Amino acid sequence: MLTYTLRRLVGMIPLLFLISIVVFSLAKMMPGDALTGRIDPTNVKPEYLAEMREKLGYNDPIHVQYLRWISGVLQGDFGESFIHKMPVSQLMGHRLSNTIFLALLSLLITYAIAFAAGIYAGRKSYTLGDNLVMALNYIAYAVPSFFAAIVAIYIFAILLGWVPASGTISVGAGDDWLSSFLDRLKHAILPAFCLGLVQTAQYTQFLRNDIIESSRKDYVRTARAKGTRENLVYNRHILRNSLIPIVTFLGIDIGVLLSGAVVTERIFVYPGVGSLFIDSISNRDYSVVMTITMMLSVMTLVGNLIADLLYGIVDPRIRLE
Repeated sequence: MLTYTLRRLVGMIPLLFLISIVVFSLAKMMPGDALTGRIDPTNVKPEYLAEMREKLGYNDPIHVQYLRWISGVLQGDFGESFIHKMPVSQLMGHRLSNTIFLALLSLLITYAIAFAAGIYAGRKSYTLGDNLVMALNYIAYAVPSFFAAIVAIYIFAILLGWVPASGTISVGAGDDWLSSFLDRLKHAILPAFCLGLVQTAQYTQFLRNDIIESSRKDYVRTARAKGTRENLVYNRHILRNSLIPIVTFLGIDIGVLLSGAVVTERIFVYPGVGSLFIDSISNRDYSVVMTITMMLSVMTLVGNLIADLLYGIVDPRIRLE
């Protein structure tokens, strides 16, 4: 396992190198440059713009600019945000904590609902309750996440007033950590639910179908023929096998949720990495755009590695060599 993990980590290096070239090239192909996002070219003299471009190194050959950027990244220097007037690493540190909190809460909600609904629908297959769960699942599949977010804001934030519609913490929230945590939780629960809506539907469907299929297999019929209690048959022989693939999705979900937060955070005005990414693109804040894109790529690769490792841990038939 250790050898496999080290080999996979080493194998990521050339992949990350190629990703960094693609990210840098795409940023350079975007219209304008960081200077045009920083100042209005119509209100300054062309001589000043030319001087600033020369000073910032925008006139250097592309490969020189890339080597300067990637060497800074390797040393932990991601450049400076022209819009926020601070180092990107400092800016990301604050926003990233909000996004990680949102992603973890979304994972918790997704797995809790999917396990409960999937197990219930699998055990009570083709009943009224199963049909109701499947109907809700199809709705979750069909409705776009941004539309679900708007409907959720209207019902739970505006109509019922149960949770806030935006932000991360209320003005005047308690100073102690418990009050602060509960207030942050209240702000994040609605975007977290919308963020994991599609995964919840997918896992519920997968778990329900797998339980129905497993309950028809020979070893389950043998256990029933021996007089094993029904609850024991489900918990020991069916559920344990059905949960294995779901657990391995955990690693992949890390990259998926962080990427999906780009849209969700924007709708809920949640100050995380996703909303920062959209703002940085519109303002041509290239240092921030490239840093966030690289971070999402790294998290996706790490998530795939975690998924492979979990497969080897939870399923003894899988050998990672």
